[in-house]
Amino acid sequence: MAEQIDKLMYTFVVEDVLKGFFINVPPGYVACVYDLGRGVLKKVLTPGLHFKIPFWQRAKLFNTQTLEYTIQEGFTMQVSAALGDQSVRALTTDGDDLAIQGTVLLRLDQEQIPTIWQSIGEDFVEKIIRPTIRSRFRMIASRYTLQEIVSSKRDAVELDMRDELSRIFLPRGIIVENVLLSEIGRS
Repeated sequence: MAEQIDKLMYTFVVEDVLKGFFINVPPGYVACVYDLGRGVLKKVLTPGLHFKIPFWQRAKLFNTQTLEYTIQEGFTMQVSAALGDQSVRALTTDGDDLAIQGTVLLRLDQEQIPTIWQSIGEDFVEKIIRPTIRSRFRMIASRYTLQEIVSSKRDAVELDMRDELSRIFLPRGIIVENVLLSEIGRS
């Protein structure tokens, strides 16, 4: 009985107390720290082992790698923060209804992650990314005819979408690396 209590106490000390002193940030991630006294700290913790005050500070990991936001038919949004969406329905200048599928390559600006966490929150995908991509894809598609989007000006459409998304996302700390259209067809 005494051995079990000792083992339980040891587990508590190692798991809850000692691990509470450190933040292990893996490669491709950064950590932001929320301090009970000062709020979200501006300093971003890069990969490695960092010290924090247990019970007073809480760390949150953020992925800084390139993320694929996939837009495709049949995408299931079982988790609202899932990185993707159903195909986007749009109307062209010649009145055709389109279903647009593709991928938007995004990444978070490492220096602005504390601002994202404080001003937008952890659910930035459903608050900012998803509605903006849907809206801007529709807006850009409405500038072209179906024939232009499908063939002759497809690269211009992708560049317009990338530039428009960058204009909106960059001030919020989200970098748009590229927009790649995969399938465009009548809906």
